[in-house]
Amino acid sequence: MAFPRVKPAADETAFSECLLKRNQDLSPTPAEQSSILSLVTKINNVIDNLIVAPGNFEVQIEEVRQVGSYKKGTMTTGHNVADLVVILKILPTLLSMLTNETGFEISSADATVKILITTVPPNLRKLDPELHLDIKVLQSALAAIRHARWFEENASQSTVKVLIRLLKDLRLRFPGFEPLTPWILDLLGHSAVMNNPSRQPLSLNVAYRRCLQMLAAGLFLPGSVGITDPCESGNFRVHTVMTLEQQDMVCFTAQTLVRVLSHGGYRKILGLEGDASYLALEMSTWDGVIVTPSEKAYEKPPERKEEEDDEGLEEEGGGEDESMETQD
Repeated sequence: MAFPRVKPAADETAFSECLLKRNQDLSPTPAEQSSILSLVTKINNVIDNLIVAPGNFEVQIEEVRQVGSYKKGTMTTGHNVADLVVILKILPTLLSMLTNETGFEISSADATVKILITTVPPNLRKLDPELHLDIKVLQSALAAIRHARWFEENASQSTVKVLIRLLKDLRLRFPGFEPLTPWILDLLGHSAVMNNPSRQPLSLNVAYRRCLQMLAAGLFLPGSVGITDPCESGNFRVHTVMTLEQQDMVCFTAQTLVRVLSHGGYRKILGLEGDASYLALEMSTWDGVIVTPSEKAYEKPPERKEEEDDEGLEEEGGGEDESMETQD
């Protein structure tokens, strides 16, 4: 049983309304949704026909899967892009498959579909680096499928999707959150909403505040358990893809925003009052309370003077060579 509150919970009706308004502003317009759905449907139909009746089409396709924010329902307005993964039965070669490093794009007037190329997992052991696509690109596309499947099974709650959309917007507006990948944001949003004793979704305002509090408390710092990737084996912690500097930057940026939020600065943080990126860098005042930005705690160690050491060894080696020549 939880301890009783010392004082009544603050009324966060206005904060909740602002969160919903911001989500509405960020959600794709009906026109955007219609255009991307139309393009995805056309491309899916073409690929499905090639799978069933390839005819003279030389490339053998295993299946096509929708992934990314389009599949998850977390797209934002102004970025009308859907991702499809095409899984080939054959080994994809560099020349025949790519217009970019991951695949190719198909666009209409106001929508784009990214086609990501990969192959069936058994083929990954047969790749020739000089002939076929980079194995990291192929593995990344397969991981995107696992992510979409996990999200569909575990994070379909509307509160999770709204929170992730808001977090993606926060990442774009505050440079300190730039290292957070889309997959990290998905897992962070899901954890903030669902990871509680009751296993029932928390309200949006509580979950949003909780995200910042977890980041500020060091969820993604070295030594922290963090969030284990549910789609990878070996207890892989998702935040280890960030450098130590980036982990520190995410933490001290969140610490500053938590303090701003606690003094009523949610409109600024949500972007409802213009650019607020300065909040993480400059002092600000809220009802007479001065909020000073947190500073970085991690200092990158000086680079080892390997070049100087190498030069020193060369000089020593050169001296020995000269002495040997003199002796001869």
